[in-house]
Order: sequence, then C-alpha cells, then structure tokens
Amino acid sequence: MSHRPLNNSEITALQNQGCFSSDWSKIEVSDPFSTDAIHQVRFIGTVKLGKLGGTVMTSKGETRTTGLFNCKIDTCEIGNDVLLDNVQLVKNYRIMDGVIIEQVHSISVNASSSFGNGFEIEVLNEGGGRELKIFNKLTAQLAYILVSYRHDPGLIASINGMIDDYSAKLSSGTGTIGAGAEISNTGTISEVNIGEYASICGAALLKNGTIVSKQEAPAYVGTNVIARNFIMLSGSKIDGGALVDKCFVGQGVEIGKQFSAENSVFFANSEAFHGEAVSIFAGPYTVTHHKSSLLIAGMYSFYNAGSGTNQSNHMYKLGPVHQGILERGSKTGSFAYLLWPCRIGAYSVVMGKNLASFDTSDFPFSYINVDHERSILTPGMNLFTVGTRRDSEKWPLRDKRKDPVKLDLINFEFLSPYIIQKVFTALDVLQELYDKASKKQETVFYKGIRIKRLMLKSTRKFYNMAVNIFLGDQVISRLQKMEGSPDMESIRKELSPGKRTIPEKWLDLSGMIASEQAIQQLLADITSGNLNTLEKIAAGLEEIHVSYEDEVWNWTTRILDERFDLDVKQITADQLLELITRWESETIKLDKMILGDAAKEFDNSSKIGFGVDGNEEVRDLDFEAVRGVPDENKFIKGIKEEIIQTELKAAELKEKIQGLQG
Repeated sequence: MSHRPLNNSEITALQNQGCFSSDWSKIEVSDPFSTDAIHQVRFIGTVKLGKLGGTVMTSKGETRTTGLFNCKIDTCEIGNDVLLDNVQLVKNYRIMDGVIIEQVHSISVNASSSFGNGFEIEVLNEGGGRELKIFNKLTAQLAYILVSYRHDPGLIASINGMIDDYSAKLSSGTGTIGAGAEISNTGTISEVNIGEYASICGAALLKNGTIVSKQEAPAYVGTNVIARNFIMLSGSKIDGGALVDKCFVGQGVEIGKQFSAENSVFFANSEAFHGEAVSIFAGPYTVTHHKSSLLIAGMYSFYNAGSGTNQSNHMYKLGPVHQGILERGSKTGSFAYLLWPCRIGAYSVVMGKNLASFDTSDFPFSYINVDHERSILTPGMNLFTVGTRRDSEKWPLRDKRKDPVKLDLINFEFLSPYIIQKVFTALDVLQELYDKASKKQETVFYKGIRIKRLMLKSTRKFYNMAVNIFLGDQVISRLQKMEGSPDMESIRKELSPGKRTIPEKWLDLSGMIASEQAIQQLLADITSGNLNTLEKIAAGLEEIHVSYEDEVWNWTTRILDERFDLDVKQITADQLLELITRWESETIKLDKMILGDAAKEFDNSSKIGFGVDGNEEVRDLDFEAVRGVPDENKFIKGIKEEIIQTELKAAELKEKIQGLQG
C-alpha cells in the first residue's frame, strides 16, 4: 500500500476534529483519503493510515463505520477499514484490514519480542530437566520427543537450535493484528501477535504471546482471562477467568471456568475447566472438568480426570521432582489419588487413594483400586466396558480442529500394535506369575502393585480376545481390498509383507502410533543434520504417520509367524477360515459383553430416585421418560448393528474362501 504525507488542509481538518501530533509530517495516508472518520486522536511517531470511513461487520453481525475515535496511536501502520474506538494506547503494531478495536486500555510492543516463541517452560517435571521451548507450530509429537528423550542431549540441542533460529526470525519490535480480528472491552495487551479473525472480548491481561487464528478456525479469548508467556493455536478458546502462565494451547483446545495452568502444554481437543494444572503434558483429548482436580507433573493423552483427582510429586525430600504417566485412554475416578512416580497402562481406570508408586504399563485395560490401603491391579477388565467403547468411538467425532492444517498427528485406532504388543507382554507376565505363585498366596506382587492370584489365569482370556480381534481385523482389511474372486496365490501375494523393515516395537508419541525403528531413524537424521529445519522434521513425522497402515501389516505377519506358526506366504484356505471364524466369534463375544455392561444402566438399581412420589410403576414410567429404553438407546443399537455386520462380513468372506485350493 502506497502512502503520502498529509496536506495542509487535511492537517487543519484533523486539528479541528480534536486530533494532535507533534510532527504532522510523520503521518502518512493512502489515497483516496478523507478526514471525516478521524476524531480525537493523538498521533505519536510515524503513523501510516489506510482507507477509512467504510463499513465493517462485527462478530455479532453488527455493521460499524470504520475510523479512528478517541485513541492514542504511537508508531503504527493501519490498514483499510479499521475501527479504533476508545483505545487509550496502541503502540508499535501493524493492524491489518477490517480490524475492530473498541474499549481497550492498551495494545503495545515495548521492546523487540518473539511473542512467546522460543519461551522455555518447565513441563512434566516441576523440578526441571524437561524444559520445552514453545512456538507457534509445535506439535504433540515434537514436544513428546523434546520432553521424553533427554537421554540424548545432542538430539535435544539440535532441535532447540532450530526452534531458536525460527523464533529469532519472528522477533520484531512491531506486533501484528491480523485481518478481521476483533478486540473489545479488554485491559492490557503487551507483546502479543494476534492472528486473523481472532476475537478477544473482555480479557484482563495478555502478555508475551502469540494467538494463531484463521478465518476457518478463529481463536477466542474471553472474559477476565490473564495469559502470560503463551502460545495459542487456531480454533482454541480461553475464557471464563482462566489463568494461563507459561503455557502452550494447541488446536481446538478449550480452557475456562477459572481454570489455572502454569508450565503446561495442552494439545489438540483437550479441555480444562475449573481445576488446576502444574507442569503437565496434556496430549490430545486430555479432559479435566471439575473443581478440586489437580493435575501435576503428569503426561496424559485421551485422558479423563474424575472430580477431585489429585497427584503428589513432592515427598518433602528433594522437592517436587517426581513425575507420572497415564497412557492413552486412561481415566481416574472421583477423588482418585496417585503418588508419583507411577506409570499407568493404556485404557486403565484408577480409583481410590493409592499410596504406593507402581508401574502397570504392561497391563492395558485394567482396573486399579485400593483394598485396605493396598493398590490392587485387575488386568484386562476394562476391555469390555461401555465407557471404553464409547470413548474410542467419540474421540474421532469430537475433533474440533477446523484449520486445514492439523498439526498434531493423531491415530485413533483402538486396538493398535502399540496396545497389542503390551497385551502380549501381559499374557506372558500373567502366565509366569501364575506358574511361580503358591496356591496359598492371595496376591502376587509385580512392579509395585498387587494382583490377586486367582486373576492371573482368568483374565488372560480377555487379552487373548483382544489379540484375536486385532489379527482378524488386520487380515480382513487386506482381504477386503481384493476385488472379484481371488485365488489362493493372489491372496498370499496380497498378504505378504512389503519391502519395509518389519517393526519390532511400537511407540505412542502422544497420539501418534509409530514403530520404534522409524522414530529412531528420524532422530538419527536430526542429529546428523539431514533434517535441519523444523519443517523437515514435521514432514518426516508426517511420512511416518502416513506409512502406519503398511507397517502395521508387516508387523502383523511377524506376529502370525512367531506366535501362531502361520506363514502368510504359504497360508491355506483352512487357516484363513480359522482366523475369520475366530475373529467373528471373539468380536461378537466382546460386543455382547459390552451390551451386558450397558444393560446395567437400565436395571432397577439405576432407577433409584426416579418416580419420587409414586410406586414402582410410576418409577418405571419416570425412568423411561427420562432415560428411554435399552432398545432405543443409540449406543446399544449401534453395538447390535455391529454384531449383525460382523456376521455378514464373516459370512461373505468365508463364502469367497471356501473351496479354494491350497
């Protein structure tokens, strides 16, 4: 946009409209220019103005005439059709087209700033040692590597150097307010870059940060929010008096209702209300909704914190230096307490006050409760609960990210190889513990927690069920890709592993499932300098994420060979039929177990409190009016339909395979 100096008549007109500048030669305007929309403005330093006097639409759908009214502008460049009304100070900002700023105390950049990029926070371990430099393109996966791989100082130094270089490029003495942004009824904003179409309404203080926002995914900062040293990404919302200090807020995240957070990161679709977070690594879909819940020094993903959930990282010796991990899909019940350090296996439920440190990562789908002040592990029992199934189905449907570029790489697969490798470990450990345990023992002790001896054998069937379903899912997905009526030769060719190295171990990088070999190669490429920019690292992670399906199948062929003595290159029709039959049986069995668990929600104990002033008939009618009947429940209907589809799919595949030679 080209600008010119004011002429004498324009200066006179502005002075007559209550405007002032100590040096009018530093005020430049673009053509066409009119003084009509500028009143009671104090200009300081160099100010460049775009076209004013047109109209702009507010987020509430109201039409406003653009212009500058009752404000102080110090060294700014203002775009076309901008409205500044009752702004005590705006200093050192580039304000893009269509911005609305009303009733604001001050928006200023007072020194060169990187706007929160490169700011180092003490995440996961409150005592330090896992510092993370936040920036406006940070992903859950890169953060996981930086926080978890401190044993490799060369790697950490390489990535941190890239973040420093990137942040330096963003450093400036001038801030930016993106096109279409709206700021109203707000206190002080200092050293904050604000993205396009962001909305800031009623915030108390924003200092040293970046708000990434896009028209497709606007960011929102609401009433009484105080945020310092922060990065906030597109589609996120901080509202309701939240206190955010030294934090990263990822895409689609919501924080509000007086929530307090410091030295913490929140990745895609996390929600944090009412409670408190200190030095937490909240991976995708971490949810805490309740007052009196304290999350501290923990790593989570796909996690739901019950009311009053609490963790302790301080043993009053060397300070708050302890940390813990709840693997994906875990939950804590009301007033559940964990004494760090602990590690909880995936999709587990923790209940009660646990006063010992333990590691249950070998046992996914478990219950952890307390009996006579002793923590007890019950393996595998959370596999067939309604809650686990509902969670696995709802997460993909609740992805609130509208930004075309989704930064966090999320794998929603329920029975992934990461989980199944742990299931195999659980089966082996349970068998070993069973073989060694005396029949006189009530419990056995494993990695800090007790398991009832009688559960060592009986719970193995649930893990075997998960294995059979996983293997069947993988085989059937390959078979369904084949068109027409294939013969055994073409089936064997389709089932044969590809040329990729067959994975040995799987990792969960805060929502992304990847083979250890692929990640180690990526890290080696970073250390060697082959991947020397943040963009190249992001592309490398994306490539690993995209290759997941092929790597899973290659790993599945190894499992079939090593654990079931089944070579897919020589597989027979009978072996295929056996796999499909076992898959069908176990899938339907699991679904029926889930239906049984769901039925408890409609039994008489669930009707307590209904029909408050009537007899049993009134109680039943009241319950039905409020909760409905099982056959009309959406979730139950979905499980029943799944059983039908499982039977149909199995029958179709069996029909294709039966009669094939070999």
